[in-house]
Amino acid sequence: MTAPSVSRATGLVRRYPLVAATIGCAVIALLLTVAGLPGAASDLITAFALIVVAIESAGMLTTLRSGSWGLDVLAVAAILSTIAVGDVWAAVVVMLMISGGQALEKYASTRATSELTALLERAPQFAHVVDPIDGTLSDVAATEVEVGDIIMVRPGELVPVDADLRSDEADLDESSLTGESVIVSHLTGDRLLSGSVNGDSAIEAVAVADAAGSQFQTIVDLVAAAADQKAPFIRLADRFAVPFTIIAFVIAGAAWAISGDPRRFAEVLVVATPCPLLIAAPVAFLAGMSRGAKGGVIVKSGGVLEMLSRVRSAAFDKTGTLTFGAPAVVRVEPIGYSSPDDVLSAAAAAEAYSGHTIAQAIAAAGSGSHEVTDVEETIAQGLSATVDGRRVVVGKAAFVASESAAFDEVAAAAGAMMVWVAIDGRPAGRIILRDEVRPDAPSTIEALRSLGVRHCAILSGDSAATSEQVAARVGIDDVQAALLPADKVGAVARMSPRPVMMVGDGVNDAPVLAAADVGVAMGARGATAAAESADVVILLDSLDRVVYAVATAKRSVRIATQSIVLGISLSLILMGIAAFGLIPAIIGALLQEAVDLASILNSLRATRSGTTTTGRSALGSRPNAQQT
Repeated sequence: MTAPSVSRATGLVRRYPLVAATIGCAVIALLLTVAGLPGAASDLITAFALIVVAIESAGMLTTLRSGSWGLDVLAVAAILSTIAVGDVWAAVVVMLMISGGQALEKYASTRATSELTALLERAPQFAHVVDPIDGTLSDVAATEVEVGDIIMVRPGELVPVDADLRSDEADLDESSLTGESVIVSHLTGDRLLSGSVNGDSAIEAVAVADAAGSQFQTIVDLVAAAADQKAPFIRLADRFAVPFTIIAFVIAGAAWAISGDPRRFAEVLVVATPCPLLIAAPVAFLAGMSRGAKGGVIVKSGGVLEMLSRVRSAAFDKTGTLTFGAPAVVRVEPIGYSSPDDVLSAAAAAEAYSGHTIAQAIAAAGSGSHEVTDVEETIAQGLSATVDGRRVVVGKAAFVASESAAFDEVAAAAGAMMVWVAIDGRPAGRIILRDEVRPDAPSTIEALRSLGVRHCAILSGDSAATSEQVAARVGIDDVQAALLPADKVGAVARMSPRPVMMVGDGVNDAPVLAAADVGVAMGARGATAAAESADVVILLDSLDRVVYAVATAKRSVRIATQSIVLGISLSLILMGIAAFGLIPAIIGALLQEAVDLASILNSLRATRSGTTTTGRSALGSRPNAQQT
């Protein structure tokens, strides 16, 4: 045997010691039997079986102390009964089934959580810090980077902390953070998220957060919290064990009493020993959580997944959730001789020198190259500049009027913002901006209703007029506006039918996300407070991931239920056959192993995509916003 083979074998023995010990016992017992010492073989198996019974009994007591009732009692009874009637080789198969089932559970859980653990393994470990004086590089741990440090990221390396791009441009792979496979291009000043993979050129950036406060660490913390959680549904699965155990003992006892053959008792209990069977439920949940992570959705626990599958009401914050959360130019209305393009181009050139959100939106909408001089900004009022030799004034109506000829002020429509423009002392036009509804919002509401959500509402701190306008565009009838954070909590508490899912993104949404039955945070651009208080975090800036989350949860719970019913049903059928003495104990043990294997493999289907009731594969779709 080669060294790598020996190493792999040693690793397997260390990982699955009970399986190795059981196989070792069986091999030695077989050799003793072949050597003409069946008594010694029987004694060895009996002694080993008593050790296994002691180990399983200790685990059973621990389970009982935690308030759960498992099927370990059936496993212990099956081993003891087969030993008592002298069928020691059946006991060996039962022990192999128990240890093999536990090993299979460990393997299945590892496979199911592969997408979650992949994020943890990709955490940035180091950074190249640039000395601001002489430009020399120092390699430090990512945890040692401080805000304001200049970092250099080489091709193919991870961005160690959140930083603003200092170089002219950069192409980054952000798929580990968002699930989006398209390379994202950035320009000077753009925010780079930690955990992104740099492209073909070395870049420099200025750290805006330390490692603990960066995006990747936030995701790692969420992923870590998603592991090793026991869901209410899994406790419900545990409760299946009580009636199942009673039924198994009743059938076994009746078979013994009617036939007068104590072997019938052992034969029935052997096929009623699905130790890994109800493990199929947590495996399905872990698989579903893994599937969610792959699609840009972090579900913090199996309990959340189960609750999400039963959601009947959905409430949405407006700004940043149903809308993009930032103004965009929707229309330009020229006054007099000016054309829309001329007004927008001149205003955009001037506004490019302001850091105000509205100014940046106008600047982004403009085009062309311009010579801009004499820029003067009045805080909260507007800005003036000379653009290609013309004096351009942009801002509030009163500010622009004070710098030019008077014009008739027109009130902005609900939900819209209006910026006025004057050129060379004459009114030139007005620019209308609005926080636009996400294009995938209407289809998201429609898809949620097809998934069983009967009531949808908007809970917004904005005005009623603006909120109702958004509601009409996305297809929601229930609008509650001008709400403070405490008002949103009260609205969710009163909402029915339940469970209620709340979707939000800002700091002000943190209380209501924590209060809802299921809180969903749009975490791609949202506040950390919202992500930390929520049960589900959407890593993509795409609302249709909410549908993905609900569909994933429903499919995972459905598969978990199928696995439980499948396993118990097959076990009951085998018990009925064994009661008539038609299945020898050793054959029954092998059949039960097949039942357990089928149940767990069925649970692993939750890692794959599936078709929802909307008629399309929401679980397999790319996480891009859908145009409506």
